[in-house]
This record gives sequence, C-alpha cells and structure tokens, in this order.
Amino acid sequence: MQMSHVFHHPLCCKMLLCRFAKNAPILSSLTNCISQQAYRHRIHSSALPQFCQKGASASLLSTLHGHRYVSPINSCTTRHNSNEASSDTHKVQLTSERFPQLKRNDSYGRLNEADIEYFEKLLPGRVVSDEDELEGANTDWMYLARGSSKLMLKPKTTQEVSEILKYCNSRCLAVTPQGGNTGLVGGSVPVFDEIVLSTSLMNDIIHLDKASGILVCQAGCILESLSTYLEDHDLIMPLDLGAKGSCQIGGNISTNAGGLRLLRYGSLRGNVLGIEAVLADGTIIDCLSTLRKDNTGYDLKNLFIGSEGTLGVVTAVSIQCPPKPKAVNLAFLGCSSYENVLATYSECKNNCAEILSAFEMMDLQSMKFVTTNLGLSNPLGECPFYVVVETSGSDAQHDEEKLNKFLEVVMEQQYVMDGTIATEPSKIYNLWQLRERINESMMKSGVVYKYDISLPLEVYYDVVMETRQRLGDNVLGVVGYGHIGDGNLHLNAVAPTLNKTVSDLLEPFVYEWTAKHKGSISAEHGLGFNKRNYIYYSKSEAAVDLMALMKAKMDPKCILNPYKTIPVCKPASKQ
Repeated sequence: MQMSHVFHHPLCCKMLLCRFAKNAPILSSLTNCISQQAYRHRIHSSALPQFCQKGASASLLSTLHGHRYVSPINSCTTRHNSNEASSDTHKVQLTSERFPQLKRNDSYGRLNEADIEYFEKLLPGRVVSDEDELEGANTDWMYLARGSSKLMLKPKTTQEVSEILKYCNSRCLAVTPQGGNTGLVGGSVPVFDEIVLSTSLMNDIIHLDKASGILVCQAGCILESLSTYLEDHDLIMPLDLGAKGSCQIGGNISTNAGGLRLLRYGSLRGNVLGIEAVLADGTIIDCLSTLRKDNTGYDLKNLFIGSEGTLGVVTAVSIQCPPKPKAVNLAFLGCSSYENVLATYSECKNNCAEILSAFEMMDLQSMKFVTTNLGLSNPLGECPFYVVVETSGSDAQHDEEKLNKFLEVVMEQQYVMDGTIATEPSKIYNLWQLRERINESMMKSGVVYKYDISLPLEVYYDVVMETRQRLGDNVLGVVGYGHIGDGNLHLNAVAPTLNKTVSDLLEPFVYEWTAKHKGSISAEHGLGFNKRNYIYYSKSEAAVDLMALMKAKMDPKCILNPYKTIPVCKPASKQ
C-alpha cells in the first residue's frame, strides 16, 4: 500500500469549517439536481428566509417554492410533496388492511361537520381536508404504512394546540401528532382515521443566548434551518441527521433521535434543557427551563423525550448548542475485516479522543447499493468494510498532528487497506453522501425491512452475517451500517416486494437475537407502530406496566397517537 496513493491530499490544507454551510457550489448543485429532476424536494416555508439571507437567487427560490428542501449532502429524505404523493401512495396498502386483526377502538368518536366547523373557526385557513393534500400526511416515509385521516390541523401557537387537544379529548377524537414525517417505524402517521396535528407552522426561533449557547424555539423548526441560523452565531446543533432538511426538532425530541454527532455531544436527553408540552386534556406543561442545573423534583422533560407523542405534544424546546468547530477533518477508510474496523476505532479513540466527532461504518453491500442505484463514485475500490472518521476541534495544527499519528498507526498495523482524506468542500460533500444516502439507494431496489438496534461491539456485525445466511436468495441483499461510536447498527434487508416469507424469517428472529446478546431492539428510531409489540425483548414486564400506568394517567382516553409505543396486548408468554 503506497502512502502517496492512500492519503494524497495534504492535511495542512484548511478543511471546510462546516460541511453543512450554505455556499455557492452547494446551492448550484442543488439547482442542477432539481432542474434535472433527479430528486423531488420540498422546502418548508420557514427555511426561505435563510436562503434569502444567504443570497440565493430568485430563480432558485422560485424553483424550490412548494417543495421540501433536502440538503444535497443528505438528500436521502426524498418524500414527495402532498400534491405529488397521490401518484405513488395509492400503491401503499392501508395499514388497517395490511393488519386486519387490528381493530379501530370503538370508544373513539367519528369526525363530523360540527367538528370541522369548530376547527375552521379556531384555525382559519389552516384546516386541511383535501384528499390529495392529506396523502403525504397519511403515508410514512418508507411507503409501508398508510392511514385514512380526513383532517389535518396546523396550529401556530401552543395555545392553539391546547384548544385542539381540549376539544378532541372532550369528543374522544384520536390525534396523531406529526412533525416532518421522516420516522421509520410508522409512528408519525395515522393507523385509522386519527386527526393529524401538524407542527409545521410552529417554526419560530424564540431566543438565543449567545453567551451560553442555549437556543429556545418552537417544535416545528426544521433541524437544518436551526443549524443554518446557529452557524451565523458560531454555534451548531448537537444533533445531525440525514433527514435534517425535513425533520423537525419536536419530532427529534419526541423520538429521542440519535444521529451522527451523538458520539461527540451525547444524546438529546443530555442536551435538552427544557420542554413545553400539551397534555391530552389541553393542559400546558411549561418546563421550558434554560438552566443547566435544576434539581427541583422529578425531571419531567424526560417523560416527553422519546415518548413518541403518546404522553403529550411537544410545542417548544430549549437546547444546549455547542460552539462551531474551527477545524474539521474527514477520513474515508477501507478495512479488510470487521475486526480491523474495531481495531481502527480503538486506535482512533487512543489518538483522537478529544476531537473525534463521528466514527461511522458501512459494509460492501451498502457501498454497492449507493454506487449502483445512485451513481455515486467509490473513491477506494472494493473493501469489505468502509469507515468514515470525522474530527472537529479548535486548532487546525493540533488536529492535523493528531489525525496524522492515528493514520500512521492504522496503516502500519495494516488495519486499513486504503483511504483518502477530504480537504475540499466538494469531496467532503461526496464522501458523506456515500454514508448518508444508503437508505435512499436501497429503496430504489424495492421494499426495505429496517432494523435499528444497539449491540455490544464484539457481536455488532455478527447479526448481519447470520441474517444474510438466513435469508439467502429470498432477498436482493442484507446490509449493515451504522454508528460504531455508540453501538447502533442499522440492519436492512432489501426485497423486490413485501414478502411474508421474508417477514417470517426476520421476525422475531432479529429481536430474539438482539435480546440474547443484551442489546436494544430500537436504538434511535423509537417503537412507533411497527415495533410496539416487541418491546418485551428490551423492557421487563414491570417496566412496560409502569409505562402503561403513566399513559393511563396522562392520557386516560388514549387519544394521543394510539396504537403506538405501548403494546396492544401482551404476548401469550407474558399473560
């Protein structure tokens, strides 16, 4: 292996300060992407001011208007807008038809004209009943779940949310809270005819304390819009997701989303300082503290973080935002075995612990999907495994020395087969696409069976190999990739169509395997509709019973996001 070939870009070159900065090349790339109709995007209205401030042309804004923007770096969230959705989502089977054994709760009321009149008076011009517009809200991002809601409400204030829920509770009308609808477990769309409560218009930034880095904003703010706003103040969001161009901070909090920066900045439970939420009966819970330390009783905000909208609707949040790094480096490496991936990670921690911000792994099958289906270029050639290492610090020279030492060690020990260092914005852009667009690439081949699990690193990839052997020719491929730094594996099987044979081979096998190895069946996606009945593989019966008691106390009529998170019934062995 020749060093001049492997690491051919001098590390002394100043790296892109933040790979998500809005700059002319990225805007140009986005314009070309849209003009060629390679992807369908939609930009939220709250993001338009940021584009204007960044100097986007009127033609670009016109092109984007009416579409949801997805970063060209992270464009794996390519859901169609509501008008486009009707051409595709009619192919998605209704969830109620796919699971005929699941019955609508007879205690729920049925929407009538008087209800609609009330909501139209409360929310003039923000009540959606058009069938075509509702298609996008009824269908999940994976095109696997579809509800039959007849109404979507778009409040702008916490008080409006309160009035909506107070009324729905009095009428026993079930409600599905919805943010950016980028969830992967069917948790953000109706199962039957639940009213969709969209937070998309609750997108105001309330306050930023520049000295402490504490941001207070409404729940409907798009993650990327917040990132753009913070960059102008030399801050960043502690959370980074592939879906950041569409997902909303309230949804991130409600699902306790993880993402690429968890290794460096920790989970949302550690970064969220306060929450404002509305209970099922309309009661507003104001815990919107901006204090780093508050030891007065129960930490109520954690009831809502990860509760997936089943205990209350998050309407505002205060969050601790770290300083924007002054120096960012990225290495894309190839390894010959999973053992060498772990050895590389160990050396990376030993040499770069204080500046390490991401350590991602993807296997060869992942790479084949993104190169074949999306036409992306693999800079290294075929390797059994690939690793993305990102460092973020405040001193470029210090970080360069750290990274050089790490690379020398892993090359000398032959942990790394091949590699490249990204020092230019365009290359940073391309390398992150290889990792972050895996989801999109698989969906172009057919139906994707997704599993988001946490496992001890020593057995992390074993489940991929066993699943691959178990499924054999029944699928187009079995893929493993994820966040080595926090033990989160994304296990995916790709099949041409929904297939009962494949489903039966996967479930409960994957959950049983995960439980056997002391893992979690949901690392960052939540339980939603898809995984609710498998919770016992990760939680004890007593723990689930306590969750049910909390749900019954906070939402006695069970109107908030029904059929999600809490099991419909206990498994026979648990009766």
